[in-house]
Order: sequence, then C-alpha cells, then structure tokens
Amino acid sequence: MDYSKKIARQVVSVPRSGIRDFFELVQGREGIISLGVGEPDFVTPWHIREAAIYSLEQGHTSYTSNLGLPDLRESISRYVDDFFHIKYEAQSEVLVTVGVSEAIDIALRALLDPGDEVIYHEPCYVSYSPSIVMAYGEAVPVETKKRDGFSLKPEALAAAITPKSRVLMLNFPTNPTGATASREDLEGIAKLCIEHDLMVLSDEIYCELRYDADEEHVSIASLPGMRERTILLHGFSKAFAMTGFRLGYACAPEPIIEAMMKIHQYSMLCAPITSQMAAIEALENGAEAVVKMRDSYHQRRDFVVKRLNEMGLECHSPGGAFYVFPDVRKTGLSSKEFAMKLLDEENVAAVPGTAFGDSGEGFLRCCYATSMEELRLAMDKMEAFVGRL
Repeated sequence: MDYSKKIARQVVSVPRSGIRDFFELVQGREGIISLGVGEPDFVTPWHIREAAIYSLEQGHTSYTSNLGLPDLRESISRYVDDFFHIKYEAQSEVLVTVGVSEAIDIALRALLDPGDEVIYHEPCYVSYSPSIVMAYGEAVPVETKKRDGFSLKPEALAAAITPKSRVLMLNFPTNPTGATASREDLEGIAKLCIEHDLMVLSDEIYCELRYDADEEHVSIASLPGMRERTILLHGFSKAFAMTGFRLGYACAPEPIIEAMMKIHQYSMLCAPITSQMAAIEALENGAEAVVKMRDSYHQRRDFVVKRLNEMGLECHSPGGAFYVFPDVRKTGLSSKEFAMKLLDEENVAAVPGTAFGDSGEGFLRCCYATSMEELRLAMDKMEAFVGRL
C-alpha cells in the first residue's frame, strides 16, 4: 500500500523536529556531555512532588472540569495578577492545558481559517511553524538579528504584515537564543497589532528566568489595548522544573477561552488531576525554589558566555531562559557540520541553529541547564575542538 497517499498533505509537509533528529544520533553513545535538551537539571522541588503523592493517597484520580480545577484556576489568576499585573477571571478566562504545546495548538486552531498568515520571530522554538501549518495557516517567519540580541524589532514586524496577517506569535524570553524584549519594542509591536487588528499568542514559559535585575519582565498583554487581543500562554515546566507533569495554561478574554475549550474538551478533555494538584502547591509555595534555581542558572550563564567568547565564538549574554546561541561562522563550518564534528571528536552534544529555522544557520544552541562540572568539561572540550579548526 502507498501510505503517502493516505496521510494528510499538511502533515506530510511537516518536518521532524531538528532537535529530536539530532539527539537520535546521540542515543546509545557512551560518555556524551549533553548541552541539548531544554530541560531543567533540577528535580521538581520536594514539596511539589509531595503534593502530587498526597493527591494520589487521597484518591484524587478522576477527571476535572474541562477548564481545569477551580482551585488551580484561582491560583493561576492570582499568580498572573501578581507577576504580570494583569487580571483574569478565574472561572471564565483561564484554561488549564496539557503543557504550553497544547495551548499553542488549540489557540491556533481556534483563531485561524485556512490561508490566514501567522507571523513569528525566528530563530524560534521548533514547534511554531509546524503548529501553524497543521492548523491550516501560513507561517511567516521574521528573522531576528544577532546585533539586536535576537529581539524582534517593530520595523521588522511592520515589513512582514500583509492583508492576510491574522496572528503574531511572540516568545520572550526566547528559545533558542535567550532573547528578551524591551518595553519600548513591545510598545511598538503593540501599536502595530492594534493598527492591523492582529491577535497575539504570547508564549512566556521562561518569564521567571530573567537575569538582568534592572529590567523586569513585561508581557505584551499588560500594555494598553493588548489584553483584549492577547492569549497569554504559560506553564510549569521551566521555572518550577515540572517538565514531566505536562501542565500549562492560557489566559485570554472569555470568548477566546471558550473557543479553545471546545477543541480541548474533544481532544484532551482535561489535564491530569495529579499534575493540577501539584501545580497549586507550586504556585502557592514555590517562589523560593524558583529563585534558587534562577540564581544557579544565572551563574552558569555568566560562566558559559565568558568561556565561549574567550575561545572565539562570539556570544551575546542572553537576558533569560537557559540557552546561549554562539556564532560559529568564523570557523568556516555550517551549524550542522560544527555540531556533528563536535559530537564525533569531543562527545559534546549541542543543537545546530538550523533546527530553529533557516535564520539559525551559523549558530549553535547550547543549553546550560546542567551541572557546573559538566559545563566546565564541555567548555574545555569545545575550546580544544575550536583550537584545532
């Protein structure tokens, strides 16, 4: 049977994740130092794990409301008000999802008609373009520049807007570059969104992991005229080290949440109750653990950026997340060539920048969410490798 004729065209056209493709090459190899998978190296704090265990001991193993546990939505509403300075009604403007990935998927499906354009800044997380395509939208990447710290500039966005533009996707701090957005740039972007009637999906999963004390995180949803046209996406994976709990949430005006909930209830039904009960504990009592993890990442960021620049791989100091994005073009190797040779010769795994879009060519994503001991060894090995080129 010719299965190529049985599979939907928009799925056939979607490439496999460049991150996962690269790390399939790593599987089974001995002695690998991985700077690749974007996951905290911390175990979920004990009090959060204990809340999950206790929920099972109490027999909480049922479905929840499609929107999520009321107590969790109340906690999310308070947290978003405190952290982002935006008020959302817990019972009608908050939807608990199976990770931010599901929230992105159902938000796009709720907003797009076939052929609608979605603008996003690149390099970007690997799922954005495929998620747009699978929602029958047209993906429109806007390249961000090293000289701008890989932040999206309003003038670059303005040049990409057409009469078919419907949605703008933002991700600050950014995976893979660690880029952040200034209030000034966000205000310029907001003005364009209002002028051209764009909806915004703002993926802020790394927002607690900001390292520049003089710049607090600003959500575009908090700016004048933007709450009504923004879907704020957030979750627990990164700041609370809860990747395996697979829990996220969306905050938006009630009609948008209602549309997203329709898709959610027929596909996922609800997020796991155990994860939801653990998330309540995280939001209510997890702030101290978040600060400790962030301070550790801050130390590692400074170390890795310094070492990369010293070995001749120019690297900006990212304002957030836990990635660096060094420029490897001076070596004469492509991103993939550099990553493959580094893996083969030094057993250090990092992700080619092209996994995050064509504009990632010439760069390498290194995740520093690993121990200082491993980072020191990885930098020593990378320096030796670069020295031989």
